[in-house]
Amino acid sequence: MAVCVAVIAKENYPLYIRSVPTESELQFHYMVHTSLDVVDEKVSAMGKALVDQRELYLGLLYPTEDYKVYGYVTNSKVKFVMVVDSSNAALRDNEIRSMFRKLHNSYTDVMCNPFYTPGDRIQSRCACACRGGPAGRGSCSESK
Repeated sequence: MAVCVAVIAKENYPLYIRSVPTESELQFHYMVHTSLDVVDEKVSAMGKALVDQRELYLGLLYPTEDYKVYGYVTNSKVKFVMVVDSSNAALRDNEIRSMFRKLHNSYTDVMCNPFYTPGDRIQSRCACACRGGPAGRGSCSESK
């Protein structure tokens, strides 16, 4: 499963980063930050190739020895980065896409919240937890 999930603004600053385990948090922040260059390369290559603009999933950005980093870009150029443990070989590409779709739906819910100011950090602990992300599983009683 995902060990780190990040939502990066259009201007490349983090809106939300959650990682498990927390003792490796700095390592995951570094991985997310370095993956932004690969995201920019893939987005610019997709624009030149006139690929279907509805395809938001970027796929595997880069693998490391212990983790695999995947990317997703919304139509508004907000980037989602997910770090997955490499030991989970059973995780298929369509499952990663499904996790990104759920994350995108959670992000959309946050954007639709009238009390959220776009561009501010996303503070909700359950933004990922409700959708099965790294913050945990289960129901959410906290308001977004």
